[in-house]
Formats: sequence, structure tokens, C-alpha cells
Amino acid sequence: MAALTAQERLALIKENLAEFLNPEIIEQIVNEGRNPRIYWGTATTGRPHCGYLVPGVKIAQLLAAGCDMVILLADIHGFLDNLKAPIELVEHRVKYYRFAITALLQACGVSTDKVEFVLGSSYQKSPDYIMDIYKLSSLTSEHDAKKAGAEVVKQSANSPLSGLLYPILQVLDEQYLNVDAQFGGLDQRKLFTAAKEWLPKLGYRQRAHLMNDMIPGLQGGKMSSSDENSKIDLLDAPDVVTKKIKKAEAAPKVAEGNGLLAYVEHVFLPVAELKGKREFVVTRERDGLEPLVYSTIEQLRSDYENDVLTPQLLKPAVTKALHDILIPIQEAYNASKEWQEITLLAYPPPEKKQKKVKKIGTRYAGGAQDKAAVPDGAPDGADGVAKLSLESEKS
Repeated sequence: MAALTAQERLALIKENLAEFLNPEIIEQIVNEGRNPRIYWGTATTGRPHCGYLVPGVKIAQLLAAGCDMVILLADIHGFLDNLKAPIELVEHRVKYYRFAITALLQACGVSTDKVEFVLGSSYQKSPDYIMDIYKLSSLTSEHDAKKAGAEVVKQSANSPLSGLLYPILQVLDEQYLNVDAQFGGLDQRKLFTAAKEWLPKLGYRQRAHLMNDMIPGLQGGKMSSSDENSKIDLLDAPDVVTKKIKKAEAAPKVAEGNGLLAYVEHVFLPVAELKGKREFVVTRERDGLEPLVYSTIEQLRSDYENDVLTPQLLKPAVTKALHDILIPIQEAYNASKEWQEITLLAYPPPEKKQKKVKKIGTRYAGGAQDKAAVPDGAPDGADGVAKLSLESEKS
């Protein structure tokens, strides 16, 4: 993109944000011609899916606006959150996340030269950081810690103490990563407001906080990584992606809560602009009509609510736009043997139980020898690494 003015940079930073706390911090930095340093953190637990495109596209916009981005691969956070990630898998998952996020940002059309990946455990075990945990723990009540982490930490009637440490660590990360702002989902609002209150208690400055919307899943409601029908993995084959979008909930003329429209607003239109031309194209060749071309989400919503744009027209257009982003990611995966090997280590396939074969007697000793057991689903090839097929299966 061409050099942007301060106003254009701020407009790009603010686009599609659900809320922006203390925007004056970022505005002052940009108006002075400097680059804001912003961090986004992710716990290295389950495999990144297409829900990551929403923060990923916002990060791409922040990079295009000249921000210095810090991506925290929060290995300790992931372990603390009700032991989501077994500690022995954390190291492999950190590497997987780095591969996936880098490929995702590049697929959005931005350079990753100004992205700094930081491993949480690289500084979260330092004496100064640990002492600040003790200090902040003494200044924070159990009630406030639970409230801050209510939307992002698993809580139960008898939650582990580690869940109370989670928000304290995330607040301290702003200071120890030396950032001007933290970016995250709207579900982190309570934690972000806690950071504004807690950091000054230790003599540290307040930071700005940027929040993106939580978009609906493909079946409506909140996108869930545990619902296979609600999410699409970044490495799902094209035919799998197509089938999932075909099954997506999209009531005619109802724009509210429509996950497909949310993808157009928060992913496809911004990515198209980053690549040079802001538009979302819906073909109507089957009806012998000219394509519908949208440059604003308001225009698209209006057509959808008035039944000009139907679910039958929208779904193939969403499928194509998503393929355009996912295929470069999957090509990067296929080109990297290291990424493929890390995938098997980070997310090993579940072991299938071997069926017990009944031994049938014979008339002579040794007549029924057991064959060497071969695990079901073992990949072809001596190296045991499976590659993705980027072509849809033919019916």
C-alpha cells in the first residue's frame, strides 16, 4: 500500500473495532509520526481455525497502518487455563502456531517483517515478573480476578487456583512486552478494564485496548472450536470447506446473527482492500445475470434483507473468497516439511484400539501366526508425513 496519512492510518486502525479504550494513546503516537507497538496474545492450545481470520485480518490492517505487532504465543497461559494444553505438547504447538499465523497474515496480503513473535515463558519466569505477580496478587481480590477472567478462563464450582493467575499474567504482559496497546476480542473487555485499573497500582502506565467483535459461527451463535460444524480448520481440504459452508445456517432475509455475512464484513472486504481493491463479488451466471459487486457491508446487508442476495447466491461466493485465503496457507504447509512434522507432534492423531483377533486352532503347531499389526490410517510414505490435497474431490 502507498504511504498513508495520519488520518488514513488511524481510520485503518479503527476499522471494524467493536470498542476502543483510551484511543488518545494511539492517536498521539500516530499524529507524532511514530509507530504504535501493539500486542495480541493467543494461548497455544487447540489448532487454529478460521475464527482466527478475524483477529488475523485486524492484525494485517494494523501492520498496513504501520504498527509494530507483537504476537505473544502464550504457552504458560495455555497451561494455566484448566490444563488445556498438556505441558509436553506446548513446545510443539508453539511452533505450529507460529507457522499458521505467519501463513495466515501473508495470505491476507501483508508482509510479516514487522511481526515479532514472543514466547510467554521467555520472560514470564524472570525474577522481576514473578515479583510483580506476587505484588499484584496481594492487591487483587479473588472476586476481581474471577471477574476479569470470566469470559476467557474456564470456571467451575471448584476451579484451580491457576485460573485466578491467568488475568494477572495477561495484565502484566502489557508492561513486560513494552507495548502501547493490547488487541483482543470483545470477550476480553473485563480483563482489559482490569488492566487499566491494576497496572497503575504497580506504578505502570495505562495502555490502550482495541477489541474486535465476536462473530457468529457457521451454525449461528458463538463460534466454538469444539463444534466441528461451527468451525473450519485452516488446513481443511477445499471439498470439506465447501460442504461446511453449504450446511451453514443462513436464514433468507435475516442478516442479524448470520455468520457468513460476518465473514464478509470482518474478513473478505478488508482482505480485498489490503490486496488493492475492496470488493466482494457474487456471481449469478446460472441465472444469466450480471454479478453483484459489493464494496460496503451496508450495501450487502440491504440486498440480503431484501432478498436480492439469497443464501443460494451468498454461499458459493463465501466459499470462493475463503478458498482464496486458505489455499495459500495450505500451499505454505505443503511446501514446509518442518510444519508437517510439527503438526504430527503438536496434534498427534488419537491412537486407535487394536481389535483382538481370535486365534483359531489348526491341525499343526504354529499354523496360525499373527501378522504384524499395522495401525489403522497410517499415512503412506516412509517419512509418515501426509500432505494436503488442494483439489476438491470429484463427485
